[in-house]
Amino acid sequence: MMLMIPKGYETAGPELDLPADAVAKMMAYNEELRAAGVLEALEGLHPPSAGARVSFASGEPVVIDGPFIEAKEVLGGFWIINVPTMADAIEWAKRCPASPNETIEVRKIQQMDDYSEEIQEIVKTYPDVLEKGIKRS
Repeated sequence: MMLMIPKGYETAGPELDLPADAVAKMMAYNEELRAAGVLEALEGLHPPSAGARVSFASGEPVVIDGPFIEAKEVLGGFWIINVPTMADAIEWAKRCPASPNETIEVRKIQQMDDYSEEIQEIVKTYPDVLEKGIKRS
């Protein structure tokens, strides 16, 4: 998974006012990922000012509406790509037409075989969840 972290997005207002030329470049990049057969999903996220957090620090759920004053970095969107190695994912991230205020974090999505046998057995008892979430090996 490639996670887009745009500096300044943590304080952005709820409106989406994106530069058309940047969107055009990003869409061309997205098309490259699709054409290469590695793109599984991608989404952009609204700024935190349009979101909420549910904290369990007190033992009970507490809802905090955005923006979040303590946020230093926030996600602006993500790509899920299917490539053989972390090095391949990093190479794709390096090709992104990101601006100087953007960072891409590359992380591996957990696979079923990453878990112990005990955990795998527990997870297998929820087949409907498996269809939407954890990838099977």
